[in-house]
Amino acid sequence: MTNSPNAKNTDVLISGASVAGPALAYWLHRHGFRPTIVERAPALRDGGYAVDFRGEAHLSVLRAMGILPELERARTGTGSMKYVNSAGRPVAEMPADLFAGDIEVLRGDLSRILYDATKEHTEYVFGDSVTSLTEDADGVTATFERSAPRRFGLVIGADGLHSTTRRLVFGPEERFVRHLGVHCAIFTTDNYLGLDHTGHVFRTAGRFVGLHSARHNAEARAVFYFASPRLDLHRRDVPRQQAVLAEHFAGNGWESDRLLEAMRHAPDFYFDSVAQVHMDTWSRGRVALLGDAAHCPSSLSGMGSGLALVGAYVLAGELAAAHGDHTVAFAQYEDRMRAYARGCQKMGDGVARLMVPGSRALAAFLNRYYRLLPYLPGKNMASNIARRTAEDIVLPDYAPQLATSRPRRPQPVLRTL
Repeated sequence: MTNSPNAKNTDVLISGASVAGPALAYWLHRHGFRPTIVERAPALRDGGYAVDFRGEAHLSVLRAMGILPELERARTGTGSMKYVNSAGRPVAEMPADLFAGDIEVLRGDLSRILYDATKEHTEYVFGDSVTSLTEDADGVTATFERSAPRRFGLVIGADGLHSTTRRLVFGPEERFVRHLGVHCAIFTTDNYLGLDHTGHVFRTAGRFVGLHSARHNAEARAVFYFASPRLDLHRRDVPRQQAVLAEHFAGNGWESDRLLEAMRHAPDFYFDSVAQVHMDTWSRGRVALLGDAAHCPSSLSGMGSGLALVGAYVLAGELAAAHGDHTVAFAQYEDRMRAYARGCQKMGDGVARLMVPGSRALAAFLNRYYRLLPYLPGKNMASNIARRTAEDIVLPDYAPQLATSRPRRPQPVLRTL
């Protein structure tokens, strides 16, 4: 246990309060550490994608955290998704398992559930951000935009694709972030189509627009993807982002123009590049990266949140097993997680070309393929591959006497805490 007389580095700073950060705080507290989370946003962020969990690796961690019942209550219940033509008539249908896995929840709901599970024992500092990290033999001095400098034993960057921690410690974003040729936008709007736990998608060459119901049909999420080289847009310049989106989708057909008008009034507009993070190492000295900051598989992979929760469990467990010795724990964390993260990233490779085909011929072919998919022998192939990928790791029980070394070949998870 980390609260033994020999434990060290018990004060841990975590940057990021979305998914990976609070999940890590939960497990660190369970092992006797004292986590502090700093988050740039002034409060928890609502909105965002629906995220899904599939397979026993994901579910075993959620079950051990005690939040599985809450996630069941918050699940979207989304069924199959329909591809439509410009007149809105369905032309193909995709099964729910391909999109939603075993449990699908809105990212904002997941973030709230994780916050509620940790707020009693974790110090949260909202509306602030790390500006520098200075390491010495005994710890790390962190400075902040607003707060006074503080000392911590360890620092974990769980601050997403555009990680500030990664930039401060490892170097500029351009070294590690690989653009996949697609940009995306998502926002909340009215469920004016009356969608009932489903969604409609319209696709043309280089463009994809969809609308799916959310929060038990009380609202809807609009989703846009478009093919483009990396755009030099400031991440907080929402007016310019919306102007670029409007330029790409004006006159696109179906509900595009109406959704673009609704975009102007959305309370939670989000725009970004679809990208992956590739790094040779996820730690340097007393600083380590977790979740998308370390190995973002892209929003198209369907693996990001599950990968983050599994990584949080492993990182906290390895720190506990090493009694806070980061030189041992960080190496073990990478050793256990790297192959798993690489497999999840492969799920994102190539998906961009299928989601947003670059030519009319390919778009037409894919529309015909999806129309025939329910009748083809391999109709479940994609969802089966996703499930095998999600389960392709062994999770040890990190009770001190049961901590185990990594097996030679990954196998599905069979046990939990």
